[in-house]
Amino acid sequence: MVIDEACVGCIIHQSEKVSHAINASPALSNKLTFTVQEMSKEFSYLKSPPEIAADVYEKMAQIANKKDLYDEVKALSTKKALSFVPLLTNKLSTCQNRLLTATKIAVAGNVIDLAAEVEFDLEEELEKIFETEFAQSDFHLLQEQLPHAKTVLIIGDNVGEHIFDYLFIETLQELFPHANFSYMVRGKPIINDVTMKEAKEAGFDKLCNLVDSGVNTPGFTYSRANPHAKELFDTADLVIAKGMGNYECLSPTHRKNICFLLKVKCGVVANSLGREIGDSVCKFI
Repeated sequence: MVIDEACVGCIIHQSEKVSHAINASPALSNKLTFTVQEMSKEFSYLKSPPEIAADVYEKMAQIANKKDLYDEVKALSTKKALSFVPLLTNKLSTCQNRLLTATKIAVAGNVIDLAAEVEFDLEEELEKIFETEFAQSDFHLLQEQLPHAKTVLIIGDNVGEHIFDYLFIETLQELFPHANFSYMVRGKPIINDVTMKEAKEAGFDKLCNLVDSGVNTPGFTYSRANPHAKELFDTADLVIAKGMGNYECLSPTHRKNICFLLKVKCGVVANSLGREIGDSVCKFI
């Protein structure tokens, strides 16, 4: 996906979110917003929203003199997500369809998105996710393909959400022990996306094959990935991509057999999918 006019205002608004997250002074806050507004005049409409966001956030980080703009917020998101683990573990142990429940847990975690046009409450989402059907459901394809896939790549999205991804992968490994599972994260801090730091803290390096994609975008931009990440993406039997950023970067893409798991949180993505804001999606391409 390339950026839309609506993306421009959304990206400018994100400068206000950054100011709030880092407790910026009025002067710094004004400088951040002014800088992004000026950058927006030169946005390329040939790039995806995550590619534009990468440039904007890199500039804001330089101005704020802060390597990871959302480090404190990410820590809080992880702590909140961890508080739900006992509930979710119980759900998984008592449900009738563990794969479906684990998949819904993975999508529920996708509401933790600091760059979204619309924000959702995680606790409220968890209360309804198990009784809510996917607005677009290719779950049957996921169910059909996993028993035959020898290599499965899950591309992560946001911090906090990664705790839910851990439960998802843990369940996949129990259900399909023949397969080799990899979890791919961003190459450097960008918005609240998961990096090697948060993934290792959560134990992914002991759970499965943990991969640094090398990308600096809030989504898997193939052209910016390191050679190992590209090879893994190209050769995996099945790719499961979490969140809107990965959907924006991989629509279109050169390979097939990608399952997108996401919560629709902006009008541009909603239009692309033919869905409504708030819908949960399990879509294959």
